Amino acid sequence: MNIIPTHLADHSTVQKFFNAHWGSPQMVVSTGVYDCSELDGFAALQDNGEIAGLITFVIHKGECEIVSLDSVIENQGIGSALLEQVEAFAAQHGCALIRLITTNDNLRALRFYQKRGYQIVKVFPNAVEKARQIKPSIPLFSADGIPIRDELMLVKQLMSV
Repeated sequence: MNIIPTHLADHSTVQKFFNAHWGSPQMVVSTGVYDCSELDGFAALQDNGEIAGLITFVIHKGECEIVSLDSVIENQGIGSALLEQVEAFAAQHGCALIRLITTNDNLRALRFYQKRGYQIVKVFPNAVEKARQIKPSIPLFSADGIPIRDELMLVKQLMSV
């Protein structure tokens, strides 16, 4: 596994990755509308050059926001390795904290981030309804039947470097 900055990855491969996993590179959350294929990030590449995982983020006013994190191969440490890359990058760039938004149905993400020191600090009730006005392809229910309605903000304070 080789982790590289996304700007060094093939742009069309990154776009195809987002199309396959999110329906498009567009991410709509309470903090904004993002084209994930244009954001800073890191990609975990398999030996054959295929993307095994990808994380994107933005840095603004001393805060880093993770916009997306996907791992194609679960439970192999890919997501953790990508998250550590972003945390180190954010610390090196003077960020005091890292935040992210996920939806109420994303129990895997909530478990993953909380195990790594992230804390739920805010709930945005019915925020996904607003996001669907911009991106109607957001499903109404998760694969296991949970209504997708709310966004949750998680935050991790970074140690000073």
